[in-house]
Amino acid sequence: MDSQINQPATEDWHSQEKPTVKERNLTANPGDRIAERPQSVEEKAQQVAVDSPDITGDWIKVPTYFIVEYPNGEKKALHHVKDAKEISDVIRQARVDEKGNRIWW
Repeated sequence: MDSQINQPATEDWHSQEKPTVKERNLTANPGDRIAERPQSVEEKAQQVAVDSPDITGDWIKVPTYFIVEYPNGEKKALHHVKDAKEISDVIRQARVDEKGNRIWW
């Protein structure tokens, strides 16, 4: 059986220009992207990474940035992916007493 398969000519994908980093969607979730322009803590606090139902039907809302206020009054916006380790460290350090007051260890 010496039949030949004839397929239409296609463009060589090796010769195509590769997209730049800015053109590629580098995250699975658009809310995970970090804006290129500087933003204030207040602007970052308004961003939402996920706002949709999960497989069980429960509605999930995840902020893009977690706003942390340190004992010295400094506020910092921590990105939920990029700064996950620092967010975990802050959670371990901050405790709340029975009156709802934050206690730092």
